[in-house]
Amino acid sequence: MTSLRNQFLIAMPSMKDPNFEGTVSYICDHNEHGAMGIVINRPLDMKLGEILAQLNFGGENIDSLIYAGGPVQMERGFVLHTPQGEWQSSLTISEGICLTTSKDVLEALAESQGPDESLVALGYAGWGAGQLEQEIAENCWLTCPADEGILFRTPHDKKFDAAIALLGFDPSQLSDKAGHA
Repeated sequence: MTSLRNQFLIAMPSMKDPNFEGTVSYICDHNEHGAMGIVINRPLDMKLGEILAQLNFGGENIDSLIYAGGPVQMERGFVLHTPQGEWQSSLTISEGICLTTSKDVLEALAESQGPDESLVALGYAGWGAGQLEQEIAENCWLTCPADEGILFRTPHDKKFDAAIALLGFDPSQLSDKAGHA
């Protein structure tokens, strides 16, 4: 099995699942037990400052978007970020990207002491053992190495096209039929 950790998972144009249609997910972990990712291009109608205020952390004026990270545990926060800082619950995914689930990173963001770049999401996308591999075989997803510029600096409404561009072809030329030689 080849791990898709630190890869973008791009929904095929034929994807009709409302949880994933038109999405780009960043794969945080992928092993024999399954996969976990964060949808990075589906903003919610709320700003980071609203969540920070609810947690009494201050930072009410921070207008960064909050993303719908996926349909699993939508009440739980996940922060993808560059590796600055020491946080209580962090996973280093690559040299330039970490995932933190502890509130201390949110406190730091409220105080302008957080990582240089971050993306905050509620919920995550999860796949059981072999499920993601099966969906890829069924032509549901495209994959490519993740790009920090797309993850952190590309506007949400441009991330899908930017991720597709990494593959080097026009998505309108794609077929919704899987081929196997």
